[in-house]
Amino acid sequence: MKPAYEYRDHSLFCEDVPLSEIASEVGTPCYVYSAGSIREKFEAYREAFGATPHRICYAVKANFNLSVLALLARAGAGFDIVSGGELFRVLRAGGDPATVVFSGVGKTAEEIDYALEAGIHSFNCESEAELALLDALAARRGLVARAAIRVNPDVDPATHPYIATGLKEHKFGIDMADAVGVYERAASLGHVRLVGLSCHIGSQLLDTDPLIEAVDRMLELASRLRARGVVLTHVDFGGGLGIAYRPEERAPDVRAFIRLLSEKVAGTGLEVIIEPGRSIVGEAGVLLTRVLYRKRTGRKEFVIVDASMSDLIRPALYQSHHEIIPLRRVPALGEVVADVVGPVCETGDFLARDRRMANVMPGDLLAVCSAGAYGFVLASNYNARPRPAEVLVEGDRWRVVRARETYEDLIRGEL
Repeated sequence: MKPAYEYRDHSLFCEDVPLSEIASEVGTPCYVYSAGSIREKFEAYREAFGATPHRICYAVKANFNLSVLALLARAGAGFDIVSGGELFRVLRAGGDPATVVFSGVGKTAEEIDYALEAGIHSFNCESEAELALLDALAARRGLVARAAIRVNPDVDPATHPYIATGLKEHKFGIDMADAVGVYERAASLGHVRLVGLSCHIGSQLLDTDPLIEAVDRMLELASRLRARGVVLTHVDFGGGLGIAYRPEERAPDVRAFIRLLSEKVAGTGLEVIIEPGRSIVGEAGVLLTRVLYRKRTGRKEFVIVDASMSDLIRPALYQSHHEIIPLRRVPALGEVVADVVGPVCETGDFLARDRRMANVMPGDLLAVCSAGAYGFVLASNYNARPRPAEVLVEGDRWRVVRARETYEDLIRGEL
């Protein structure tokens, strides 16, 4: 498949739609997603598994737009959720609750009960207290809930500390040394059936070696549990594969990783569950923004745009990098080194710092690249700013899949 985003006669296209057309009609800031790219990334996982029993549960937290979820549901995806609200979105988008796994360290009684009522596939439980609550709530409904224990394999994923989740000092999971005892004690629960083993070591992993180390540790633990009479049907290895945010980075080869994973579980009889998010939607999205002003203070050059940390917080929160390119490429204007900043009243409101970029002028349009994951889902109304519109492109057609918020939306629900 050709790239989702490419220049044609110096104009940036998403699939077969010029992005300037969307910006003109919808306004900026605005998120744009390529449906073709999302399908292609999902299919890479599905095809790589081949005959290996598997379930691909898309991590809803990466991008929860209803049209994105509906697209993935039609492609055959299951869903990994971390809240009752995400379950509501999956159901509203037409997702099958029987394909849903519920992760997260702080599930409330109301959320667990909602998931039981919906009939989800299973719960990834992170403490014995959660298992006891699940058992009590399932008993009230006369159900037996399927569950897995999320264990902490203590593998360093070598990623940003805010998105590393697999070390002993993190809040997630149960220590592997304690896992056998937890499974044995849980056998006395009358309304929970522990049928799985789960882990997730972190996000935005460009090196798959830590993931493979976690896989080996998980399979060794599964073997020990089975030797003690625990009946396991599946093992959930989580997600975490990263994308190339910088030109010099190389994303992991999804197909090669899944083939290696399949080889390791061959002969175990275990169904494999994985929870990819960023690697499916990250590169499919861009954030469109318009240059408002150029400004120079001392030795600093600023490109002030209408998108801010309230639209895309990743640079401020994680010091993350997103390529920023013009919608209309004019090589003759040269380049500039500048900070790309937004209108929010915070020094931390930036999309890039000391970035060598096109020498753009007020009125020019820019695309902040690889913004399809953890973009809109982390957007806020800080400074009373309406959240941006979202657009889905399919071939030469596009449609608004979330309307831009209005000022009235900002006070909806207030008394």
